[in-house]
Amino acid sequence: MEGVRLIVGLGNPGAEHARTRHNAGFRFVDTLAAAQGQRFSVDAKLFGETAQVSINGQTVRLLKPSTYMNLSGKSVTAALRFWKLEPEQALLAHDELDMPPGVARLKFDGGHGGQNGLRDTMQLLGHGRFGRLRIGIGHPGHKDKVTGWVLGRPNADDEILIGRAIDEALDVLPLAVAGDFNEAMKRLHTPK
Repeated sequence: MEGVRLIVGLGNPGAEHARTRHNAGFRFVDTLAAAQGQRFSVDAKLFGETAQVSINGQTVRLLKPSTYMNLSGKSVTAALRFWKLEPEQALLAHDELDMPPGVARLKFDGGHGGQNGLRDTMQLLGHGRFGRLRIGIGHPGHKDKVTGWVLGRPNADDEILIGRAIDEALDVLPLAVAGDFNEAMKRLHTPK
């Protein structure tokens, strides 16, 4: 995988969705931007909000689609075209039901695992050859409870754990930006 040049936080727009489990991807890019004193601004042509950070001297663009989660691909593909980037240079950060809070995992390529933002992006690209940062939010235990779970806010303990997972992912991000995705994965996935 090439070095990461675009990080997309997946989530749903609007105050009612802020801090929900489904917006873990937004939280990741918000944390990254805030750490560098950067603010997001609306970019209508990219159907989202954008910011820019520097990681080890490399410019990295940040994107939060303003479409709903299930239409994220429209914003992702517009950004790739506009910035003349390959999908392999993109990292999509998203919530992951199948991992507990406190766990973050990097992955390159593969399926969408039922994640609607990934599903839409893959449908528009015709493939899944891009990086993913999976941020664990846990599972409510039964599939009938999933919608309320992802659209709900985590309890105080889970909130702390999700924040810790985001911090651990941010620690290895410079490796992914430098093009050493495998080393970033190894460090993130090795228990501390």
